[in-house]
Amino acid sequence: MSGAGAMAVDLADIHADHLAAILYRAEDDIDTLLAEFAMDLRRAGRRIGGIVQLNIKGDGGCRTGMRLTDLMTGSEIDISLPAGDAGSCKLDTGGLAEAAVAVQRAIADRSELVIVNKFSKQEAAGQGLRAELADAIAAGLPVLTAVPEKCLDAWKEFSGGIGIMLPCRRQAIEQWWQALSRQRAGAAVA
Repeated sequence: MSGAGAMAVDLADIHADHLAAILYRAEDDIDTLLAEFAMDLRRAGRRIGGIVQLNIKGDGGCRTGMRLTDLMTGSEIDISLPAGDAGSCKLDTGGLAEAAVAVQRAIADRSELVIVNKFSKQEAAGQGLRAELADAIAAGLPVLTAVPEKCLDAWKEFSGGIGIMLPCRRQAIEQWWQALSRQRAGAAVA
């Protein structure tokens, strides 16, 4: 399922409403929005899996690193390495491998919701957690991710245009989740 093109699955088999992507701008705090939503679902007893990102900030308030939280175990995964004196960082491939395992574990567990924090520059280039995101979608599980505006065209190509685009607002995410939960509960009864 990896590569720079669309997912290698029959899109007709995918429930379009099971896939939601939050479209965000550079000034939006998407990481906090996703993390708070995920933690609220966990506290409510929902079986969710995948990963959310937490940014590590230095004394001046600038981002100095990135850490992911495994939503099934609560463990933290460092995904950044210092890249020099400028305070920038680069992705740690070992941390990304751990994150991939967390997403695959959520898929194997058939989580109620799989969150993959972002479809961003790495995923648009065919790397990062692109394959795991495709696997979660192909498994037919509800999937939530976030897409920066600059990667919207790559997302559309990857997803084949299926799914729902959500505005970067908690209320929109809640409404999607509630509608999906009602739909899935009704399908389980029928």
